[in-house]
Amino acid sequence: MNKFFTLVFGLMTLFLTSCNFSEDVYINEDGSGKISFSFDGSQLMQMAGDKIKEDGEKAIDSTFSFKELFDEKRDSISKLPAEEQAKFKKLENFSMHMVMNPETEQMTFELFTEFNNASEMQNMFEAMNTFSELEGNKKGKKQPINDPSNPFSQLDNTATKLDYNFDGKTFTRTVKILDPEAHQKGADSIKDMMAMFGSSTYKLNYHFPRPVKSVNNDNAMFSADRKTIMVEFPFATYVTDPEALNLEIILED
Repeated sequence: MNKFFTLVFGLMTLFLTSCNFSEDVYINEDGSGKISFSFDGSQLMQMAGDKIKEDGEKAIDSTFSFKELFDEKRDSISKLPAEEQAKFKKLENFSMHMVMNPETEQMTFELFTEFNNASEMQNMFEAMNTFSELEGNKKGKKQPINDPSNPFSQLDNTATKLDYNFDGKTFTRTVKILDPEAHQKGADSIKDMMAMFGSSTYKLNYHFPRPVKSVNNDNAMFSADRKTIMVEFPFATYVTDPEALNLEIILED
């Protein structure tokens, strides 16, 4: 499976274009729910399909918990600074479902966790960055936190803060730029990568126990029962203008 991880992040580094990222939130009436971050890299598989088949890669369909993964890498994690160890500790309740099939040219993964209150939700892209850092910390090959070969490290912006809240009627997704200068510096540092994003998208799919009365985004689409709203953004917008993804969703009584 480690070879699979290496392949995934290697492909993303080279071909970030035309990848679809999705952030799904499922809210129950009592405020609990599930959040997932998914990535569809099937087009990457199409680009690298022949090479993968030549290497004899077998189909993978696996679900595992981060706690299991961390237990296997406990020794290497224990050697990290306390701050980094704390980041991994926060992910222990996460699980991942990964699919890679060279024959059907399918490559997807979903990172997900449950929560008791919307305020417990984390920045899922940041969580994926932490996961990629873990994969980079091989014995004798420790990956720098801001390694430019790691696309997640490049795109995660610590100058921003993402919060979720749900009071039973109103759901909010709020990004705040804490340090405008640092955020702009980060955006400028990846300016040369922007062309790589191509037609990549970042989709917000939010599912509620009651119909949605209103949402403060004119581009939002509704399911037939209005219990689900969908908003799609260019991935470049997610990176350079994260506040554009802020939402306020009001449910019907």
